[in-house]
Amino acid sequence: MTKVLVVDDEPQIVRALRINLSARGYEVLTAFDGATALKLAADGKPDVVVLDLGLPDMDGTDVIAGLRGWTTLPIIVLSARTDSSDKVDALDAGADDYVTKPFGMDELLARLRAAVRRSAVAGPEDEPIVKTGSFTVDLAAKRVLRDGAEVHLTPTEWGLLEVLARNAGKLVAQKQLLRDVWGPAYEKETHYLRVYLAQLRRKLEPEPTRPRHLLTEPGMGYRFEL
Repeated sequence: MTKVLVVDDEPQIVRALRINLSARGYEVLTAFDGATALKLAADGKPDVVVLDLGLPDMDGTDVIAGLRGWTTLPIIVLSARTDSSDKVDALDAGADDYVTKPFGMDELLARLRAAVRRSAVAGPEDEPIVKTGSFTVDLAAKRVLRDGAEVHLTPTEWGLLEVLARNAGKLVAQKQLLRDVWGPAYEKETHYLRVYLAQLRRKLEPEPTRPRHLLTEPGMGYRFEL
């Protein structure tokens, strides 16, 4: 049974989608805000997300970004925003499709089926939790736990750790890290990496001067080891 997570703060929309999807054999999870949506996506493991952009606690594009930090599951935006800039922002954030309100149920169902088919071809999902011998990275909740306590990271530190954790065991080139975290204009600023990796090691490594998890490959890049 395909599991759909519906995220919308309009109860009538959620009710209509639940009724229509359930009648067609889908299992339906529902959330009325972004924080609940991110938690349900990690815990409930849906096959596809139908997401409104106008949520009470955060913009839908932030929910998309949060999901894309750890998963490639299909995201269909269902929004009353019709400006092309809103559509571009949502798609750039990682949405797979965009349907405007008011919408036809048949069209939405067709797009949902297509998104699930593409996802099935793409392969299995990643896990949102990355555990090392010293700390745990929760890619869905965007937080790090060490010895049972949350470690405060700056947005830049988190961005760097997220890229490395999503590529655990793989060499990540310096240019890729700089591009993903700071942007294309910073591809030569390798000293940024040295500074921020040192900060991450102080916060996460048992012995920062002898790192076990955040490793440097001299002249090439960095590697995240479990």
